[in-house]
Amino acid sequence: MAFRVAARAVWGAHIDSLAEFRKRAALLTPEEYEKLYREHPRIPDDTDNSVTCIDKIIGDIDGASVCDVGCGTGHLLRMIHKAYGSRLERYVRVGFIIPEYFRCEGLEFIEARIEGLPFPDQAFDTVVCTHVLEHILDYRAAISELRRITSKRLIIVVPREREALYTFNPHFNFFAYAHSFLRAMIPLPSDFACGEIGRDIYYTEKPAGCVRH
Repeated sequence: MAFRVAARAVWGAHIDSLAEFRKRAALLTPEEYEKLYREHPRIPDDTDNSVTCIDKIIGDIDGASVCDVGCGTGHLLRMIHKAYGSRLERYVRVGFIIPEYFRCEGLEFIEARIEGLPFPDQAFDTVVCTHVLEHILDYRAAISELRRITSKRLIIVVPREREALYTFNPHFNFFAYAHSFLRAMIPLPSDFACGEIGRDIYYTEKPAGCVRH
């Protein structure tokens, strides 16, 4: 109750909309889902990722192409581009709402939903998806799509948190520990790693048949 009162002081009635959004998750229409995300206040920072997570993601990039699915403000891919520049051949961001400023940055942007990505199989060497799966109602369909378009390495980051009805974030899915997130990734490939970095769970895998370097 105390959190709810404090949250209302910050966001007003929107905090109740988030709770109702969460309770009605299984019944939401695509239009309702998109409306909430268009109206949801954007976080003041450029990214949900910590500096430690960003540095690890940059170090784990494998191959010549990278796709950031659910790119948010685009900060992560800009940092990857800053680190690699022309050493990578292709940088692509995917989101279902396109910010206007993305149009003039020179990096590819594809407007699409994660549950149905418009790419052929194994389209990208490295696919990155951070702070997204907790928002996706059909997260298993999303994981399947991420795996489908990955050629060499898939990187997923989700926040470590317990389920709550009233929060500042429109999250559907909650993963308190690394081992609880692994249940979402079943069936697991033979080559994967999963651990905790600060308040996040950091997961990587190589597709079946991918040769270790």
